Order: sequence, then structure tokens, then C-alpha cells
Amino acid sequence: MLEIELVACLSDNYAYLLHDLATGATGVVDPSEPEPVRHALSAHGWRLTHIFNTHHHFDHTGGNLELKDEFNATIIGPGADAERIPGIDVAYGEGEHFEFGAQDVQVFDIPGHTKGHIAFYFQKAKAVFTGDTLFALGCGRMFEGTPPVMFASLSKLAALPGDTRIYCGHEYTQSNGRFALHVDPQNKALITRMADVDALRAKGLPTIPSTIDLERATNPFLLARSAEEFGSRRAAKDGFKG
Repeated sequence: MLEIELVACLSDNYAYLLHDLATGATGVVDPSEPEPVRHALSAHGWRLTHIFNTHHHFDHTGGNLELKDEFNATIIGPGADAERIPGIDVAYGEGEHFEFGAQDVQVFDIPGHTKGHIAFYFQKAKAVFTGDTLFALGCGRMFEGTPPVMFASLSKLAALPGDTRIYCGHEYTQSNGRFALHVDPQNKALITRMADVDALRAKGLPTIPSTIDLERATNPFLLARSAEEFGSRRAAKDGFKG
């Protein structure tokens, strides 16, 4: 009942169009820039009603004001960082729910990359939008958080049902996977996955969505057993040149 379409933005960002088939409600998650979103909406004949922001960074909110002005869309973002979300109308935080068409949306606070980062979880659609906290085979940099904070956020996401699809903010999977193989070279599931990732990228195709099960088996940051181990891996990733 929920159509989800990737919209490539900037050099490696993804926005996501969401269309509720029952009501026609149409949203976009993290619109970096307005034009690719307009083009995707026009191709389907959809009218934008909502804008969802996971966090304040400009490569996730850069299209907010133009799209809001054009479509009179409602902007939804993190309550903990509302002052930095351009044009925000409604703010939510941990454990709160709201309706998007016929969809129930649950909000998780997942700080670490930024102080006010949230995820949008569509349980019926088995989909979660994780912004720059959890990536396929990786996680975000800790601009405004610490290893314990980020580890807790990742652990919260890892506890979702295994068949939940993960829609993250960037196409970083191939580079993330090189570090993952460096950390965990004997992981057979990871080796198989990277072969699939390399084949997709050779064709210019996206590697998103992933799933919670796949990340729990192959993502070095979800495989970390403690905040300390996570922190050492995150620091190693920042310096990795592979």
C-alpha cells in the first residue's frame, strides 16, 4: 500500500518519494534539491503533500523551502533539532506516531551523526528511513555525538524486524564494503554481498534498500559488541584508505 521510489540527488544522495495508494498522500524523505523531486513527481502525476527530514544537514533539507512553497507541503522533522530544519511545521521525537495517509509512522531518536537525528519507521510497509545514521555496510560520521550515543542508536535500529528494508541517505555501499572486508575478511556473507554490490555499481544501479537482517550479518558497525569496539572501528574507518 506504500510505493517507495529512489530519487538520486547531488552526487551520491538519495531522496525517497513515498506514495500512499489508499489516499494519494505523497511525501519525500530528505530532499537535497528540488528539481529531481519535481521531475519524479511529474513522471507519476503525483502532488507532494509532505516533506520528511531525518536531520538538518543541507544535503538533506536543501529542497525544503522551494518544494514547500510550490506544493504547500507539510514539513516534518526532529523535535530535538527543530530550529535547524528549514520551514519545519511539525516536530516529533522518540516513540511518537503520526499518520501519513493510511500509514502509521513511528519516530525513533537516533542521534550521533547530529544531535537531533530521527528515523521514520513504516511498520506495515516494512521500511525504515535512517538518513545518515545507518548506511548499507556502514554508519555516519559522529559530527555531534559520541561512540556510546551512536552505538545506542545503531542498536535500536538493529532491533527492528529482520525483513525491514533500510533506506539510507547516500550511495556509500561499495566504499563502506571495502572497509568491512578489511575488518572482517573471512565473513562469507560479506564476501557474497560485496560481489553483488560490485555488480550493481558496475551497471550504475543502486544498492539500496538493504535489510536489517543483511546489515546484522555484514555491517561491521552492527557486528561490534560494545560501544568501545564500535568507537575503534569508526575511528579506523575515518582513516581507512583502501
